[in-house]
Amino acid sequence: MRIEGIADLPLHTGHVPPWLTKIMKRLAKAIVKIILIEYGEEGLLKRLANPLWFQAFNNAIGMDWDSSGSTTVTTAILKEVLSELNEGVRIAGGKGVIARRTPDELEVYGEELGLPSKVIHELKVVSVLGAKVDTSLLQDHFTLYHHSIAFSENGRWVIIQQGMNPELKLARRYHIAWYVSNDPTIEPHTGIVSDYIGKYLNLTDKESMRSRKIIVDLINDGYARVKNLITEVNAYLKGLRPLFGESLPRPIDRNISYYRPVRLSSRLLKILKNAYEVKPSNMKDLLLRTNVGPETLRALSLISELIYREPPTLNDPVTTPFSPFKYAFTIGGKDGIPYPVKREIAISVIKELERMIKNAEVGGKEKLIALRALSKLAPKDLLSI
Repeated sequence: MRIEGIADLPLHTGHVPPWLTKIMKRLAKAIVKIILIEYGEEGLLKRLANPLWFQAFNNAIGMDWDSSGSTTVTTAILKEVLSELNEGVRIAGGKGVIARRTPDELEVYGEELGLPSKVIHELKVVSVLGAKVDTSLLQDHFTLYHHSIAFSENGRWVIIQQGMNPELKLARRYHIAWYVSNDPTIEPHTGIVSDYIGKYLNLTDKESMRSRKIIVDLINDGYARVKNLITEVNAYLKGLRPLFGESLPRPIDRNISYYRPVRLSSRLLKILKNAYEVKPSNMKDLLLRTNVGPETLRALSLISELIYREPPTLNDPVTTPFSPFKYAFTIGGKDGIPYPVKREIAISVIKELERMIKNAEVGGKEKLIALRALSKLAPKDLLSI
């Protein structure tokens, strides 16, 4: 069974106190080092790609079990730790303005790892596509404010990003990885875990492939034709007159924001005109080479559905709920849930892990072997993580 990955997290305020940051960083460094010794760079990346493992790691180092900061703070700590360890994995990007530095950081860290310029370029392309996938192709009303990409010296990569929905007071985390799909625009997520499910335009779903083809064809038909079709769609959505032909493939639910009329602005027409001049060959090409964004893709999706009778799916890509409390009892949590962080326990765990690392580095892996044996006692649903 494949665990797919998006997680909803309540928006929290406040900051991690300096004393706890030091503990979290030291504990994270020990855990990451052990994973690199035992499973290598790819093993670490695959764990970062799993939203359940990421949440467990977040809780194990003392961050809140359900906070939106479990993404931003934990990723920032991992970014520092990986740079200090100077192993074959780095993280570029982060929250807010730092996310916009991702291309520059990919250059710097890529050179540190000795990556060829071609691989660095490919990582930049993947980074851009990842952000556009969870902004434009999946329109779930969570606005991205955090984007990061973890990558290794062999070019493997994992994208971890987060969006915010102020009305729901929730943040949603997205995980995308190299090994899921040959095309990062088609069902690329490595995990989907959420208790909140809505009806959203989802052009990443394979059920939307015919609609995606029509969208690209419409772009290449020219903006004047698309303008006329949008006018027809708006007339239908406003109930002014019906479209003739076959019956619609599904009922229109006017409570779903996808079905609201399209604002036919000069900006939208300019985007359509510029996209026509590019002549994109597929959806990936469209996202990379044009300024087509969420509203343009929604307009084209409505044309595909209401005129050409090829609807995109409105399925929120969420598969299974999950209780993060299973991982909340390591050293405690920043906000005191399930109990305040116990410094003595944290320091004790850190020292023991650091001793195990030191022994392993000089050839003594007995304690690591014993630690691995403990996994046999874990609940079965944890062994897939």
